[in-house]
Amino acid sequence: MIKTKLGEREIARDSIIYFPHGLIGLDDKREFVLLQVRENSPFLLLQCVTDHGLGLLVADPYPFIPDYDVKLEQAEKKILRVENLRQIAVLVTVTIPRNKPDETTLNLSGPIIVNTEARLGIQVPQMDPKHPTHYRLVDAQRAQKAKLSAPE
Repeated sequence: MIKTKLGEREIARDSIIYFPHGLIGLDDKREFVLLQVRENSPFLLLQCVTDHGLGLLVADPYPFIPDYDVKLEQAEKKILRVENLRQIAVLVTVTIPRNKPDETTLNLSGPIIVNTEARLGIQVPQMDPKHPTHYRLVDAQRAQKAKLSAPE
């Protein structure tokens, strides 16, 4: 049983994701676990196992931005022990400003890549001018509505 930002949770040892290089700005934090925030929520909490006060709100970016593309170099694939792309999960951090949920953004410049089989993770900075650094979810919802109402 560990304390988390979501209260006390039972954490299975084999659910811990190890980040050999930590995360950007959190180099000394290496062990995290993904926790569901709420049932049917697109958001997860990337909770640090060794610091119960540290948890990052994350989400799979693809439901919001289907054409989001992450570039992984050979060295990064080696760190993650990637054998095939089905092992990979891509997560981005989410910012929800206090009392301003309409201004929720996804950070597209620093995706977190996890090998779901090896339970290894790294953060991989991206410099794709096609996507803004911080993508507002309101913009994603507008794009989805426009796509649905466009004639085929």
